[in-house]
Amino acid sequence: MTFSAIARCKRTGQFGVGIATYSPNVGMRCPIVVPGYGAATIQAVANPIMLAPAARMLENCYRAAKVVRELQDADSYPEYRQICVVDVNGGAYASTGKENAAWAGHEVGDGWAVAGNVLVGSAVVQAMAASMERTEDLPLAERLVRAVEAGRDAGGQPEGQTSAAVKVCDRHPFPIVDLRVDLHDEPEKELRRLWDWYAPMVPYYLERAAVPKVPKWWQWRQENVPGWIARHLQPQQGRKAQG
Repeated sequence: MTFSAIARCKRTGQFGVGIATYSPNVGMRCPIVVPGYGAATIQAVANPIMLAPAARMLENCYRAAKVVRELQDADSYPEYRQICVVDVNGGAYASTGKENAAWAGHEVGDGWAVAGNVLVGSAVVQAMAASMERTEDLPLAERLVRAVEAGRDAGGQPEGQTSAAVKVCDRHPFPIVDLRVDLHDEPEKELRRLWDWYAPMVPYYLERAAVPKVPKWWQWRQENVPGWIARHLQPQQGRKAQG
C-alpha cells in the first residue's frame, strides 16, 4: 500500500527515495540508499530483510535489472513485492508482482523510477512520473518530495496515507537528508513542512561534521536564512541560547 519515487541526480550524483504509504513507519521498512552507488525501494508486502542484499549488490555495481532479478530469485514470494532500483550509472528498473493489489504499476525514466500499489488508479503513478520529468533542474530531495505530493494530489491510496519519508545521499558516508513522518493524518504535508525547514540546513550540518567550531544551529540559521529570526527565534531566544 505504497507509492514511491527513486532517482539519481545527473548534476550532483546524489541518490534518493521519496515514499508515502497507508501503513506507519514506511521510512524504516522500504527504502535503501547507498551513497555513491544507488537506491532502491522494496514495497507492497515489504520485507526489510531484502534491503541489505540490495545494498550489497548496489555497492558491487550490479545493474538495476540484475539487482531486481537477484532479489526475486532469492525471494519465496516475489509476486507480492514491488521493487524499484536505480544503479550507480543511473540505470533504472522496476518490477510489479502479479499479486500486488490493484491498482498497481510503475514507470521508468532517465535516471528515475516511480511505482505504487493499492492506488486509486494509474493517474497516481502518471502524475509522479510527470513530476519527475519536469523537475530535473531542482535539488533531488525537492524533486522527490514533489513527486510524493503529486501522487497524493492525484488521489494516492483509497484509505489515504499515514507515513512518508525522503532520504538522499551524496558523496558522504551518511545521508544529507533523512526525514521521516512515521505516523500522521497528513504525512505528505508534514514531510513538506520538515523539508522546507531543513533544506537550508543541509550545508550547515555538512560543515559541522567536518569543523566542530561552527555557530549553534539557530545562530547559523538567523545569519543565513532571511526572515527566520523574526518568525521563529525571538519568542524563544532565552531557551535557545541555553541549548
